[in-house]
Amino acid sequence: MNSLLVSGLLWFAAIGCGVMAGVYFAFSTFVMAALSRIPPASGIAAMNAINLDIVNSLFIPLFMGTTFAAALLAVFAVVRWGEPGSLALLTAGILYVLGMFVVTLAFNVPLNNALAAVDPASPQGAALWASYVRDWSLWNHLRTLVSLTAAVLFTVAIAAR
Repeated sequence: MNSLLVSGLLWFAAIGCGVMAGVYFAFSTFVMAALSRIPPASGIAAMNAINLDIVNSLFIPLFMGTTFAAALLAVFAVVRWGEPGSLALLTAGILYVLGMFVVTLAFNVPLNNALAAVDPASPQGAALWASYVRDWSLWNHLRTLVSLTAAVLFTVAIAAR
């Protein structure tokens, strides 16, 4: 990879991880708390609406693009091991792909799918909502921390280069 491409990917990854951390931070600090205080059927309906809108927004290209950039930068770090910032690149890339992307696919998305399949007005819906808020938020807190850490590490790599 040429230096200009790596620099562009680094800046994109640093900024993208920071933006993703901000999105997850908003959900972790006030969105889920607010949704948990309204009646379960309303909370379920609101979260299902958010989940439908998010896949048709700029979130998905940023989500996928940042993941792809992080993975490419991790590979670059291995191939060009020993160059300034290699350890930060490798750590950020692996951390982001596993701690954000894989966690999202393995935990948050299945929880979202289960929520979409339940009748919001049913007793099962209310029970699922209580566990959903707890479990989804736990994994989202992790995504927040990982995204922020990756943004910092990509910034460290920029400074080292």
